[in-house]
Amino acid sequence: MPLRIRLQRFGKKGAPFYHIVVADGRAPRDGKFVEKIGTYDPMKHPAVINLDVDKAVDWMRKGAQPSDTARSLMSVKGAMLKHHLLRGVDKGAFSVEEAEKRFQAWLTDKEAKIQKIAQDKADKAVANRKSRMEAEAKVRETIAGKVAEKRAAAAAKQAEEAAAAQAAEAPAAEEAPATETAETPAEA
Repeated sequence: MPLRIRLQRFGKKGAPFYHIVVADGRAPRDGKFVEKIGTYDPMKHPAVINLDVDKAVDWMRKGAQPSDTARSLMSVKGAMLKHHLLRGVDKGAFSVEEAEKRFQAWLTDKEAKIQKIAQDKADKAVANRKSRMEAEAKVRETIAGKVAEKRAAAAAKQAEEAAAAQAAEAPAAEEAPATETAETPAEA
């Protein structure tokens, strides 16, 4: 019975969720399986892969062949590297302790890279937010400056109109009392 490590689809239409299983190669995709060794959720960002690396390596050492997608997922989690290292141990290239040491070094290096990417993404988000806030502040300043200019211009225009009105009223006011005074003696 040729064994395959492959994905078994679950989830709703348009929202897939996969189990990583060891199954007979002749069984249908979502049919019987020998053992479930992990899960894969592509709908989350970043995608979530839960894989029992030791079980995956054990099944590959027993002859199970991963599908292309399962191989890429197992590669991300380090199962393919561990399988490769254990083949080196079988050939006598180095000891089991050395293989485990190399695998742990790879895991820590990968974790550091993931942390660096996450930190860079967070820093970029903060920088974007800061630049957006600065741009909004500039726009507000520009709008406030234009509003202040318009208000100042309107106030100056009102002051001019008031001064013009006072200037127009002043000669009229001087002429009006003169005519009243002239009429007053004529009445008397």
